[in-house]
Amino acid sequence: MFEPPVQRLIDELARLPGIGRKSAQRLAFHVLNADEVDAERLANAILDMRTQIRLCSRCFNVAAGAECTICLDTRRDTAILCVVERAQDIVVMENTHEFGGRYHVLGGAISPIAGIGPDQLHFRELLARIEPEGVQEVIAATNPTVDGDATAYYVARVLKPLGVKVTRLASGLPVGGDLDYADEVTLGRALVGRQEL
Repeated sequence: MFEPPVQRLIDELARLPGIGRKSAQRLAFHVLNADEVDAERLANAILDMRTQIRLCSRCFNVAAGAECTICLDTRRDTAILCVVERAQDIVVMENTHEFGGRYHVLGGAISPIAGIGPDQLHFRELLARIEPEGVQEVIAATNPTVDGDATAYYVARVLKPLGVKVTRLASGLPVGGDLDYADEVTLGRALVGRQEL
């Protein structure tokens, strides 16, 4: 329907999560009508992110260097580790201003239906961090879904024999929801009221 370059941009934008065809068209025409400098700034920001960002070698958060800024922060409590499914969950947790420890990103959740088991996630790396970093408590901050719950229970099953206290975020989060849709107050209360599994 549109000229090929416009249609190609619409098609690519529509592939993004949460962007439907109508939104993709609006965004494409916004970019088309924007100043060339603004369009180039957007394109460069995307390219810079793709070329300069990698996964932290310690926790698998996004990082500009070998380790992310949270892992490099010596003020963080190394005895407490918050396990999340995705790197973007860290931002949500940080917005609560209730957590001062470090993180570990699993890269997803255990999902037998989708064929995702512990070996496809960063569990080996999690286990390798426990003793050297002196981790005493792990908060399983996975999403309150069937897969998230299964992942949290797996975390508890593998870490409790090592003498690590394993806690789960308390109620307050909607069942079946994602962390990035929770408001900071609800998430903060859930973090403060976490319970041992």
